[in-house]
Amino acid sequence: MASLLYRLGRSSFRRRGRVVAVWLLLLAVLGGAAATLMGPTSDKFTMPGTESQRALDSLQKEFPEASGTTGTIVIAAPEGAKLDPESVAPVVREANAVPGVLGAMDPFKAGSVSRDGRYALVQVQFEETVDKVTDEQKDAYEDAGSGVDGLRVEHGGEVLSAEVEVGSTEAIGVLIAAAVLVITFGSLVAAGMTLLNALVGVGAGMAGLFALSSVIDLTSTAPILALMLGLAVGIDYSLFITSRYRQYLTDGTEAEEAAGRAVGTAGSAVVFAGATVVIALAGLSVVNIPFLTVMGLAAAGTVAVAVLVALTLLPALLGFAGLRVLPRKRRDGGAENGPAREGFGFRWGRIVTKLRIPVLLLGMLGLSALTVPASDMRLALPDAGTAAEGSPTREAYDLTAEGFGPGFNGRLIAVVSGDDAAATGSAAQQAAKLIQGTDGVLAVTPPQLNADKTTALLTVIPETGPTDPKTERAVQEIRDRVGGVEGAEVALSGATAVGIDVSEKIEEAMLVYLLLVVGLSVLLLMLVFRSVLVPVKAALGFLLTIGATFGITVAIFQQGHLAEWLGVDTPGPLVSFLPILLIGILFGLAMDYEVFLVSRMREDFVHGAEAQQATVGGLGHNARVVTAAALIMTAVFGGFVFMPDPIIKSMGFALGVGVLVDAFIVRMALVPATMSLLGRAAWWLPRWADRILPDLDIEGEKLQRKLVPGQRESDDTGRTVRV
Repeated sequence: MASLLYRLGRSSFRRRGRVVAVWLLLLAVLGGAAATLMGPTSDKFTMPGTESQRALDSLQKEFPEASGTTGTIVIAAPEGAKLDPESVAPVVREANAVPGVLGAMDPFKAGSVSRDGRYALVQVQFEETVDKVTDEQKDAYEDAGSGVDGLRVEHGGEVLSAEVEVGSTEAIGVLIAAAVLVITFGSLVAAGMTLLNALVGVGAGMAGLFALSSVIDLTSTAPILALMLGLAVGIDYSLFITSRYRQYLTDGTEAEEAAGRAVGTAGSAVVFAGATVVIALAGLSVVNIPFLTVMGLAAAGTVAVAVLVALTLLPALLGFAGLRVLPRKRRDGGAENGPAREGFGFRWGRIVTKLRIPVLLLGMLGLSALTVPASDMRLALPDAGTAAEGSPTREAYDLTAEGFGPGFNGRLIAVVSGDDAAATGSAAQQAAKLIQGTDGVLAVTPPQLNADKTTALLTVIPETGPTDPKTERAVQEIRDRVGGVEGAEVALSGATAVGIDVSEKIEEAMLVYLLLVVGLSVLLLMLVFRSVLVPVKAALGFLLTIGATFGITVAIFQQGHLAEWLGVDTPGPLVSFLPILLIGILFGLAMDYEVFLVSRMREDFVHGAEAQQATVGGLGHNARVVTAAALIMTAVFGGFVFMPDPIIKSMGFALGVGVLVDAFIVRMALVPATMSLLGRAAWWLPRWADRILPDLDIEGEKLQRKLVPGQRESDDTGRTVRV
């Protein structure tokens, strides 16, 4: 692979004008496709095979007028006053006039007025599902009743589930990344070129994703995750190749040859690292959760584009930059500059190898302690109670809880389906009695029947909020109690039930996925490093990273420790899909650092260095660039912490913390300490395995043997060049 990439790097360097033109043309085409074909995103979560999803599918078929999205308008009179039918009538009238609304219920007729008469709920039924309601309809809905004097009117409900938009806060992360690149390279040209390369890659990836959004159901968080990862890995992959290119230039290698060797060696590690990220993200499809599959594939696509850009566009840009990628004081003299003096990485490597036992003990004990809060981890889909304070949905949520209690924000729907009207009516009455007698249930409304009276809806009001553990227990008990109803099928649904089902299914799949990822890491690293102990060590380090990341995230976002520092208004359960996403993403990123560090250790080892010397050398040569890469990724992910959306905030924080833990504690401390402790045994591989495993040669060992001084290498045009 190294030889193939070597030729690709030289070819891209030589034909730099054509390569840049092709990428710019591709970017323009994808951008045009995105502008013309882009469809809407949504927060619609479907969960095939679950009871709540079966109930929703049944509603859409048998009770279409009740299968659309809903809204809730909360009305409150001034303190000490009471509402009357005349005062709320304008709100109901304006809500009924909203385009796409089938009906808005008068709270005095529906009985949705609080006991003290101060609060009322106007239930609004839309014809379409939430992903099909237009922005104009949502605006009209939010305007309903806003002009009524003397009353507080707040608008909430499923219809206002906000689409997450990319704002300006993530630019902070990009600016920090640019500063880190300038400090690392000491050259504005090298820093700017690396950043430009990453931006082209993420631009092409995101444009392609949005161009496909008209034919796939794209959740609003999928583009954000794709942007996060595409930008972070795009910068890092370009950073690794550019750093190796600069090293070859400093050693006196001619520019085109340096580009070829950089792509052949560091580029091989980039291909493997990118492949692990892509495989881990695409592997989310095995969980069989549609929205999670889309998120994983969307992010995997942008990472794949980032790899292609790093291998082709970057060497082309290096051709235009020339020696300007070096600091000004090192541009003249070529080989006379000599190798750079040893830096902190070498000194750190000697410290870690010398104190390997204390480093291992402290690192493992410390990360284990950080993992402790993860034992209390709870998962749920986010609700309006975790939305940013001051947002319309949060205001409506809080006002509803104030006037009626938290359970009114977590209403459930029991769908009763029978063969005929008599069976359905009887089953609905029986189900209502059973549900009303369930612990944790506040009230059950009378049955609402469809036109042919074969489907009935019962609205169930729990005593607690949608993400409260008591509500989850009530849902399970209701399902157990109504399972024996005769003459009809009773299924529990609604946003709260869907959230519980999603969380349960993800929790069941998480352990399987974790074992799949760990097993995959052992296999892939065995192929790369031709070793048994190195992959096992890498997998154990990954488990420590995941545990500590989960623990820190739970402590802040769920338990509320230091939550105000991050702008977390209301601590609560982690969003259901965050842990499994973290496993997939952090696996890929952890393998990035493992490959870039350990591949250099193996490179020195296979070229004749002793095991201890190779460990120090590998860390010494790559500590600076891995440090820069980790800081860049943390900065990019950290930029999303400033977004108000709780899902994106927690995701950006967890990814940033995970990168810091893995890069600085696991890979740059525990890994070299373990490698030093193992010595030559780290590279042991049974002979039978050595014979059957393919040799990927990501360290460029074969390339190094081939490109000896004085040898002539044919390029892809048939010319021979002196190397």
